[in-house]
Amino acid sequence: MEELDLKEIFNMFWTRRLQIILIIIILLTIGLIYSYILLVPEYQSTTSILLAKTNTSQGGTTDTITSTDITLNKNLISTYSALLKSDSVLTQVINNLRLTKTTEELEESILVSAKEDTEIIEIKVVDEDAQLAQRVANEVAQVFITRIAQEYYNMDNVYVVDQAKVEVEPYNINHTKDLVVFAGVGIIISVIYVLIANMLDITVKSKEDIEKKLGLTVLTSIPMCDFKMPVKGGKK
Repeated sequence: MEELDLKEIFNMFWTRRLQIILIIIILLTIGLIYSYILLVPEYQSTTSILLAKTNTSQGGTTDTITSTDITLNKNLISTYSALLKSDSVLTQVINNLRLTKTTEELEESILVSAKEDTEIIEIKVVDEDAQLAQRVANEVAQVFITRIAQEYYNMDNVYVVDQAKVEVEPYNINHTKDLVVFAGVGIIISVIYVLIANMLDITVKSKEDIEKKLGLTVLTSIPMCDFKMPVKGGKK
């Protein structure tokens, strides 16, 4: 591709401004349809549990948490995270809430993560039903504490910090962001279209094109003339 100066680049895009605007409008229309019609709103509810040593002594005082306890809990976070999504927990949640989902479907809607530099595990549940997402998040935490932590492992250092709430706003919908993204894609496609169209365009539009393509100097040029001259009496 030949070198272009700023004026030529501007003219290249300016001559195809209608096509550029049309492409952007088409992409914005697709973005509107996707964001407002096709995108199914989903709601995310979050509950958090804490791993901490809070066993009280016989005198009624709380045992001091040592650095060893903190390190042990942090090492167990990955294990606890895996147990939260285990089949035994999910099956119990399905039975308690009388869900029609399978354990695989329920597992896909649950995200378990640990807050950085803390002993807190967050359980996030995504569902099209905001109330169901809230119920599942709380139930997963409760089943894990009562059945897995206490019954199976005899652990009493797991506590619920924050109960999940019913979210009123879907977490996966942001109309402004969607439209900006689609507009950006439209601009990129427009730029690519103009560059490709310019590369494939081999027509000569000016004497400068002749001098560049053929390396010849244009001595003269014939202007465009309108030969449709009026004739007296209606005859040529």
